[in-house]
Amino acid sequence: MLAAIRPDSVNLPLLIHVLGAMMLVGTLLGVTLVTVLGWRSPDNAPGLSRFALKMLLLGVLPAYLLMRIGAQWTESKSKYPDDFEPSWLGVGYITADAGALLILISLILGAIGLRKLRDGGTGGVRFARIVGVISIILLAAYVVAVWAMTTKPT
Repeated sequence: MLAAIRPDSVNLPLLIHVLGAMMLVGTLLGVTLVTVLGWRSPDNAPGLSRFALKMLLLGVLPAYLLMRIGAQWTESKSKYPDDFEPSWLGVGYITADAGALLILISLILGAIGLRKLRDGGTGGVRFARIVGVISIILLAAYVVAVWAMTTKPT
């Protein structure tokens, strides 16, 4: 019912937030699937790891920024009362902030892994596996956040 009384000025920021969130979940799913394929196919692991780590940099980071900027813009346009603190908004902030830290760790590990893969070693595959585990954790957290944002529990 809250969406039915939303002012029109919130539509564009909300669209940007939702688009960024969909892109974030999609790119994280891609990183996860490619990484798991690399676990199951050791012969193709270096190439799949390289692809997953590049997808992390070129897909996950821009999607996260789009989602987070859209979220802040949406909240600023919504003009909630000062005492309005719904649980779904708290879940969104917690997953976004913790996700930023995990994405930053993944990006650092991914850069190290790409450098090791570029040098011809297989040590980068180990970093890609760590990034894969982190992306699975992030994916689970963001599925919970999507559930909280769509159902808006009290």
